[in-house]
Formats: sequence, structure tokens, C-alpha cells
Amino acid sequence: MTKVTDFIQQANGNTLFSIEIIPPLKGQNINELLNSIEPLMEFKPPFVDVTYHREELIDRVRTDGTIERIPIRKRPGTVGICARLMERFHVDAVPHVICGGFTKDETEDVLIDLHYLGIDNVLVLRGDPEKSAGVFQPKTGGHTYASELVAQVHNMNNGILLNAETEMSPTNFCIGVAGYPEMHFDAASIDADYEHLRKKVELGADYIVTQMFFDNEKYFRFVERCRAEGINVPIIPGLKPLATRKQLSVLAQIFHLEFPQDLVKEVEKCATDKEVRQVGIEWGIQQCKELMAYGVPVLHFYTMGKSDNVAQIAREVF
Repeated sequence: MTKVTDFIQQANGNTLFSIEIIPPLKGQNINELLNSIEPLMEFKPPFVDVTYHREELIDRVRTDGTIERIPIRKRPGTVGICARLMERFHVDAVPHVICGGFTKDETEDVLIDLHYLGIDNVLVLRGDPEKSAGVFQPKTGGHTYASELVAQVHNMNNGILLNAETEMSPTNFCIGVAGYPEMHFDAASIDADYEHLRKKVELGADYIVTQMFFDNEKYFRFVERCRAEGINVPIIPGLKPLATRKQLSVLAQIFHLEFPQDLVKEVEKCATDKEVRQVGIEWGIQQCKELMAYGVPVLHFYTMGKSDNVAQIAREVF
């Protein structure tokens, strides 16, 4: 296995292509997912990210009419999908490891499983709050902040486990973390957001992947501020082609981002989502060309289980 940072170094300044995929819903077959991303393998992604999803609490009505709350994990299988990806496509898998819904011991078990499989890259995230909660609350015995999770992974890289009586050879994880060009929605201020990011790097993060953005100037300013703050690890831009008119509001609301007015105007001219999809592809092509000219290490696409529009963009820029 090769570390993400090694792939970047070995590229000698050339921009790499990578993608993020979402595990299928519980009960579905992995082959549909694998077949959907297979067309993207022509662009030779050195690594593929696989998201992790916390358990959700749902209400179930008992026979006596009372309601009980039970946990359910709708998208399990991240570790298994990573193993299958490596076997089928001969790429490195980068599983997400999240705070939400996991105890520290459960996290350690996941990391040990990854280590057994020879997976040396992880993307460490706090994760989303429960949908019903609105604000993030850790599971009892879990981490509250991504920085705490970074520290746990870094400790394992030094052979330190939660239970001092347990012995294990040091792991060798390359640790990625998230960055937010338009500020994390839970940050108290922009300064506090950069302080938290710097802390994650100081605790052991090796590279940063950004939240999606549609205005490259936001990414450029983000990189400049990071460098000014002494954050000197690689910063990978995260990208998603706009595909429907509805996404203008949905993505803005979920990911707390702002669309450039020029893109909004072009979408408003469209009569159908097919036309919107084409606008998204054309915008993505220009966005990628500008980012490559800037010298980004990787173009990282959030595929959301779709590949055709990402493939169209990649064919124009790689």
C-alpha cells in the first residue's frame, strides 16, 4: 500500500485524479456500485475514498402502542468495500473514520481491522450529527472532535493503544482531515476554524481534503490563509459537478456553501435538469482547468454514486 502523500510526491507536480464513493444502502449489492465507478478507472485514480456512516435512531411502535428508539446503520460495509475495491481495481482505499456513533474502543477495533488488511490511509472526520439532534453529540465513550480522533490514530502509529496491557506493532496510517474554504458551520469564527485545522495538523494530520466548493477563489484564499497560519501539508480540493436545479438549494443548505452568481444565472436559464447537468459539466471543466493551472496536487470528486458527469469532466482535463 502507498500513502496518499507518497502518491502526491511521486506525481512530481502533476495533478492526480481521485474519487469518493458512498457505500450502498443496507441490503443492496456492492456490484452496482463497483460497476458505476468502473468507467472512472480509465483516469487511473491512485486512491478511492469510501465514506463511513454513523448509526441513526429510528422510532418503532411496540405492540402495546408505546414507542421505542432503536439504532440502525443504513450504510454499513465500509471496511469490506475497501477490501473489494483494492482487489478489483488495484487501487488504494481510503476509508473515512468518524467520531459520530462510535466509542473510542470501537474506533480502535476498526483501525486494527484496516491495519490487518494493509490499508494505510484514513480520512479522519467528526461526522454529521444525528438528524433528530440538530447538534453533534458523541456516543458515550466516543470522541467529540476530529482532533481527538487524529490523536488516537497518531498514537496507534506510535504503538499506543487505549488499553496499556494490549501490545501491538505500530500502525502506519497516513492521516487526512477535512478543511472548509467557506468555514465549518459549527465554527465560532473564521479564526477559530483555522485554529482547529492547525491543531489537527499539529496532532498528526498529513494532508487536507476540502469540502466541496464552486468558486475557486474561495479555495485559493483558503490555501493562502492556511500557509500564513503555518499549515503546510498538501491541500486537496474537493469537487462535485452540479447535476440538478434542486441542488442549488440542497447543497447550499446541507454543506453551507455559496454558489457563484454566474453559475446560478446559467442554471436559471435552463428548462430541464438535463440542461442543468450540462451546465454543471461545463462549469466543472473550467473549474478543474483553473485549479490544475494553480498546481493542485489532486482533483478529488464527490461522485455520490454517479460517474458519467465526472467522467466527462475528467476526459477534458486529464
